[in-house]
Amino acid sequence: MKQIAYITLALFTLSCGSEPEYDAQGTFEATEVIVSSEANGRIMDFVIEEGMDIAGGECLGTIDSMQLHLQREQLMAQQAALLASRPDVNMQVSSLREQIAKQRSELRRVESMLKDGAATQKQYDDIEAQIKVLEGQLNATLSTLDKNTATINNNAAALEAQIASLDDLIAKCRIVSPISGTVLVKYAEAGELATVGKPLMKVADLNNIYLRAYFTSEQLANITLGDKVKIVANFGGDERYDYEGEIVWIASESEFTPKNIQTNDSRSNLVYAVKIAVKNDGRLKIGLAGEVIL
Repeated sequence: MKQIAYITLALFTLSCGSEPEYDAQGTFEATEVIVSSEANGRIMDFVIEEGMDIAGGECLGTIDSMQLHLQREQLMAQQAALLASRPDVNMQVSSLREQIAKQRSELRRVESMLKDGAATQKQYDDIEAQIKVLEGQLNATLSTLDKNTATINNNAAALEAQIASLDDLIAKCRIVSPISGTVLVKYAEAGELATVGKPLMKVADLNNIYLRAYFTSEQLANITLGDKVKIVANFGGDERYDYEGEIVWIASESEFTPKNIQTNDSRSNLVYAVKIAVKNDGRLKIGLAGEVIL
């Protein structure tokens, strides 16, 4: 009986000291984004709850923008008044153009009479000089009106830029997430005062989750980007589920093995982090332990 007991103990010792069945170990992670306020003001509404699925770009709440809207209305009124003050160039020079046209017609009549000896050269020269004076007045008036119009247009463009700036500030009063995902944490509530940079919520894309595992340099020689590997999610006890993963990133620098990570080669101190993309079926959660089998 003693001999059988010794053999059993030896087999148990060998089993405990055997190599793990997996090649690498790590934890599941996801792309997390902390959405912060881009405006100052009171939060008017914020409808999200933790665990809610949201779409990227969807308006989830608003920050008070009344003062910005009033400033925009004021600028719009100023711009409208400014554009209305632009001179009507054609109307203001129409009288001069009519005078020039009349004098040119008179000049042609005197020129015809001059050929027949019914008019003098002085009459012709006086009309020609009058036309030059009127043309000079027309050019000067057009120049002045063009400068006034250009000044007004430039001022209107400056107001347009200010309006665009306000539009941007008003848009930033909308609370939106840059990614689609699940709300992990809600940091603020409606009625609270928001300031630029204040965190409002944390969002993670749980549909596309990945396992960050660690490999030794010897293992690294056998894996490349795009390789398909087997992932075993460890839910504790006998709860284990298999998934297919794809290697999407391999660290270019080594790091010390994290304390909570075990590798096949227990003597290795330096390992390389590897991200393995896994399609989430709804069971995988951030922080869950996982194993990799090459």
